[in-house]
Amino acid sequence: MSDLRVAFFDSKPYDMKSFDSENQSYGYAIKYFSEKLNPDTAPLAAGYDAVCAFVNDDLSAGTLEKLCASGVKLVALRCAGYNNIDLKVAFGKIHVARVPDYSPYAVAEHAVALMLSLNRKIHRAYYRVRDNNFSINGLLGFDMHGKTAGIIGTGKIGQVLIKILKGFGMNVVSTCPIFREDIAGEAGFSYTTMDKLYAESDIISLHCPLNTETYHLINNEAINKMKKGAMLINTGRGQLIDTAALVEGLKSGTIGFAGLDVYEEESEYFFEDKSDEIILDDILARLNTFNNVIVTSHQAFFTKEALGNISSTTMKNIAGFFKDGSIPNEICYRCGKTPCPRKDKTQSSCF
Repeated sequence: MSDLRVAFFDSKPYDMKSFDSENQSYGYAIKYFSEKLNPDTAPLAAGYDAVCAFVNDDLSAGTLEKLCASGVKLVALRCAGYNNIDLKVAFGKIHVARVPDYSPYAVAEHAVALMLSLNRKIHRAYYRVRDNNFSINGLLGFDMHGKTAGIIGTGKIGQVLIKILKGFGMNVVSTCPIFREDIAGEAGFSYTTMDKLYAESDIISLHCPLNTETYHLINNEAINKMKKGAMLINTGRGQLIDTAALVEGLKSGTIGFAGLDVYEEESEYFFEDKSDEIILDDILARLNTFNNVIVTSHQAFFTKEALGNISSTTMKNIAGFFKDGSIPNEICYRCGKTPCPRKDKTQSSCF
């Protein structure tokens, strides 16, 4: 039994089950907190060696400073995204690790589920039949075979999605900061410019990281370049889309369908039961009024396989750091990459 203490924030029953199972091999003293990590809750980590945080926890300067003052040495993110952490403040004070990938199949398959549900109006048909309404009027879809899908980002998730869509017989185009012609040739898609992707795609799916270049990538200008009635899917990061612009695009009919597993202001709502409350977020409430929009609560990752990989990688990150300081999934403080592309992997190695 180890005396290492780990504080888990924003914990849900499925987190506890998964990590308790994984912890049988480690024997760490784990304390689960249902509260999200933020400057107000950071003092709960006093006396702990590490904290485990999730995608909507607030790891801004105020939180990090309090964690450091409490003696916390490691922030182990149980997610891939890290736009919620101030790496400049963390530099030289506290180490940060993440789970760079857990199941590209889980996210890609959820993106396809959104596409199919929106296209064939499955969400509307389900409620009709439950109400003994067997009319199919208004449920007309389209053959995905022969249509064009535009995939923004060809990392692991994007590549899996492309293979699935090629199986439908779709024409796939993509754009990415680095054109991997070897991957394109093998998977049967082609790279194009962002403007051509917008103009040609019947379905656009976002699988790029959130950074200064991609913040509000989908805005009024981008939407106005899209094919009339295009379907937009986002299982990446909420802030890739300017949601106010999306609402206007839906109202004008420029956007024909939208499937969102993430939302730019999701932290107050997603993963929580708000069924007894009034939604005070006017934009989120407006999205829920469109019958051609499906919003899911950041569940694309949520498969048994993905949860197992998340808990396994997170615990390995913690074990490696406290054993000999080696963290294969540490986020470089300077370039934000995992791992840093330079072989020496020092904190300034990317410069």
